[in-house]
Amino acid sequence: MADPRFFDNRGPFSLSEVCGKLGVPVPDGMDGARPIADVASLTGAVADHLSFFVGEKPVPAFAQTAAGIVLVLDKALPKLAAPEGTMLIGVASVHHAFAAVAELFYPDCHRVAGPFNAGIHPTAKIGVGVELGAGIVIGPGVEIGDHTRIGPHVVIGRGVAIGRDCEIAGNIVISHAYIGDGVTILPGAQIGQPGFGFASSAAGHTKIPQLGRVIIQDRVEIGACVTIDRGGLGDSVIGEGTKIDNLVQVGHNTHIGRHAIICGMAGISGSCEIGDFVVLAGQAGVSDHSKIGAGARLGGKSGVIMGQEVAPGRDYGGIPAKPVREWLREIAAVSALAKKPKRGNS
Repeated sequence: MADPRFFDNRGPFSLSEVCGKLGVPVPDGMDGARPIADVASLTGAVADHLSFFVGEKPVPAFAQTAAGIVLVLDKALPKLAAPEGTMLIGVASVHHAFAAVAELFYPDCHRVAGPFNAGIHPTAKIGVGVELGAGIVIGPGVEIGDHTRIGPHVVIGRGVAIGRDCEIAGNIVISHAYIGDGVTILPGAQIGQPGFGFASSAAGHTKIPQLGRVIIQDRVEIGACVTIDRGGLGDSVIGEGTKIDNLVQVGHNTHIGRHAIICGMAGISGSCEIGDFVVLAGQAGVSDHSKIGAGARLGGKSGVIMGQEVAPGRDYGGIPAKPVREWLREIAAVSALAKKPKRGNS
């Protein structure tokens, strides 16, 4: 469910209202007056929540969910056994249906401008010894810890919490985020903007509400012009002591572990898991739903393909990323093959 510090829930809505939004009838045996309080992920949902599942075969998160209602594909409905206490509703497109319901509960979720009033909102809590630069905008409910310094022309959105002894340079926008102690953020960084999530069809691309947060733990350093998108329903997390170089993109729902090193122009897609002490060299790319084990190191311009799992504690290179010795042998073999004279040539 969405954090009320950042999002306003317009619910609850009855099951009849939700089905009306989806353009489907209330399924037989369901009470149309049943209240639905919120939308949530399978793992975060409780009995009065609506969630979604896009697969056709059960996975642990689906089998163990406590959600009262789960949206599933029409064609998958006969194949899925609903968990105890859960009722399934079949839809033609789960992503489109969930986007429609999420917008019902959170109609303002796509707004990216704001806060609109210059200066410091009267409900903001500013700690002892905080230094604020010129042209700063601090929204309602913001909390800033003692002795943090914030440079000029920074915008801090509603509900953001920033810890003690942080250094936040100029021309930065922070929203939907909790930031720990001793964090350094260099100029131009964008923290907590909506993730790049769309439901696509022949009619175009429908934006999926991004109702999650960004969690930045203690002593993280974030370089100039880095973007860290907030989660779709969960959180994007940057672990304690991690250092991120300039011009890095971190997609929604990605978790980066403790003391990782992410070098300049690396790109990390959504829903990735990056372990502790991982090193991504310059321009390395990690595609969505990939997992990189603790202590692994990826060479410059290497690429992890969608869903790939990289073993911990090893060095990798190439596209798709392979153990570095294997990758170098392949390069040598291809080079030798290219130099080999063709038959019939002297």
